[in-house]
Amino acid sequence: MHVLIVGGRGQLGRAMQAELAQQKQPDSRVTVWNRPEHDLSDPQIADQLATLRPDLVINAAAWTNVDSAEAHPEAANAANALGPRYLAQGCAQCGATLVQVSTNEVFAGALGTFYREYDEPNPSSAYARSKLAGEHNVRQLLEHLYIVRVSWQFGPHGANFPSKIMAAAQKHGALRVVCDEFGNPTYAPDAAHAIWQLVQTGRYGIYHLTNAGYTSRYEFARAVLHACGRQDVPVTPIAATEWPRATLPPPHAVLVNERAAALGITLRPWSETIGEWAQQECGHRGTIQTQLAAVHAEETDL
Repeated sequence: MHVLIVGGRGQLGRAMQAELAQQKQPDSRVTVWNRPEHDLSDPQIADQLATLRPDLVINAAAWTNVDSAEAHPEAANAANALGPRYLAQGCAQCGATLVQVSTNEVFAGALGTFYREYDEPNPSSAYARSKLAGEHNVRQLLEHLYIVRVSWQFGPHGANFPSKIMAAAQKHGALRVVCDEFGNPTYAPDAAHAIWQLVQTGRYGIYHLTNAGYTSRYEFARAVLHACGRQDVPVTPIAATEWPRATLPPPHAVLVNERAAALGITLRPWSETIGEWAQQECGHRGTIQTQLAAVHAEETDL
């Protein structure tokens, strides 16, 4: 099998490469695309993909900075909506299967609501609308398609919520963290393993692949600090409205993994992944130091 990973420098892209390296399947080959050599906003990417003729394409590339997307919706749309369309066109030309990675933020996130794969999306931000448009675009063109929604993704050596919490704790010595936004933290290596399991089934469709359980940003931050031995850092819970942002994320876009679980594909509780992340990340002060510059930086996994 020839697998093409698009967005190989992002958290999920790196995790997919590690997952496929562990599989060590005979006659397997992995190609990795990154910008600027392969720009999803360029329509020619479709022909480039068709010429490569992969069997499986995993689109782990995205514009993921929600606030920046609000200010630059055209750029977010080019990466998250048009890019997947071009990939799908290339897949249609050569008969490849596509895994399109999407987000929990396609849902409105009404308090007390838990979203299954068949629930109707209702995005509330430019970022979320661009991701839902990407879902629609690939569904129009392909039947051999997996749409995989993840939530609050984090992994080793990336600019993500846990690394930013540690960087901010080191810089400020105290934190104020939102307590009324809830989601499913998703460990990128676990998501990569689940995606690989899923594509072995041949059961195309929409799936929610998140680690089991859900939590608030506040409790997530406390778990990260505890795992890194920084229980001494005071954390003050605040409302989302107290944290100035260009757009408010959905307050309770909690996903339920129903379809994949029916196939026997489940992910361990998110709380079990924090120690593994901390062992790799907090054990190297230099790694956290590099995140200080990323506390307010753009998170574009391309």
